[in-house]
Amino acid sequence: MSERAAQNRGTMAVHAQHRFDEAALARYLSAHLDGFAGPLKVVQFRGGQSNPTYLLRAAGGRRAVLRRKPPGKLLPSAHAVEREYRVLCALEHTGVPVPRPRLLCDDAAVIGTPFYVMDYVTGRVFWDLDLPELTAAERLAVYDAMNEGIATLHQVGVGSAGLGDFGRAGGYVARQVGRWAKQYRASETAPIAAMDRLIDWLPAHLPEDEETCIVHGDYRLDNMIFAAEEPRLLAILDWEISTLGHPVADFAYHCMPYRLPPETGRGIAGLDLARLGIPEEQDYRARYCRRTGRTSLPDWEFYLAYNMFRLAAILQGIAGRARDGTAASAHATTTGRMARPLAEAAWAQVEAMTR
Repeated sequence: MSERAAQNRGTMAVHAQHRFDEAALARYLSAHLDGFAGPLKVVQFRGGQSNPTYLLRAAGGRRAVLRRKPPGKLLPSAHAVEREYRVLCALEHTGVPVPRPRLLCDDAAVIGTPFYVMDYVTGRVFWDLDLPELTAAERLAVYDAMNEGIATLHQVGVGSAGLGDFGRAGGYVARQVGRWAKQYRASETAPIAAMDRLIDWLPAHLPEDEETCIVHGDYRLDNMIFAAEEPRLLAILDWEISTLGHPVADFAYHCMPYRLPPETGRGIAGLDLARLGIPEEQDYRARYCRRTGRTSLPDWEFYLAYNMFRLAAILQGIAGRARDGTAASAHATTTGRMARPLAEAAWAQVEAMTR
């Protein structure tokens, strides 16, 4: 097991800064969630860097998961658990595997911040992209299941899912670059020259952006639950930054590991993928195209650079929360330090494109 997997697996006692009135929550759930009564035991999941996530155990062995906004001052538009709950409800019967949403509480008086509750899904979360615990055949099946999951999501009708007002059509990447540049500046802890260059370069080189679908925004292996005994995708997690956006941009984020080295904790570049049973990038892209009926993935290299920039901004936000003492994970400081190498990888991607 890698260090990252060991740090993120399982549950722990609730962080001091993330504690709340468990008795108040128990009273609220008894009144609003059928069958959820009796003494309540609360522990916190180790994984995750944004919204604190808790495992709830109630009478009769019933389990559920609670996600809430973190306490303290938050960046604008961040930690939107209300949007997360809405998209889970919209996708529940579309074929996209999601945990069943149970209730949303926007009354901060109950436990200090808004929260929602969803079903607990029994299964496995894989933290290492090379899947060392699996056979080559199982690795291939896991990667293919991930590919199918994002292809299925991108084919859900925005209107039929009731998400026509979940975002704006077109102009997704321009808005995202602006948003994450602001988020980066708001959480900046030390100058990163590559981020400064990217903030100038990306808006000046935007591709045409007219396609619109539901995008996850953080579609990656450790945001999924797989069945305990087979490589079958049961649930896609962490819909906090989902919106309406460009499918190729969303898929390129998911494919970034092909361009990042393993030492970043987020890459498989340089590994012997054939031996591992993991599809090569070109094969993986072709699978997505077959499933979505696409003939190409235009502006692919740009979208990879953009997504590296975006991830660097997300990691800088984690660094900022670690500085402010509001981070959801005990390992937020270490994770936040990856902002600089991600930004430098993004700028290297730009330089390779423009040679």
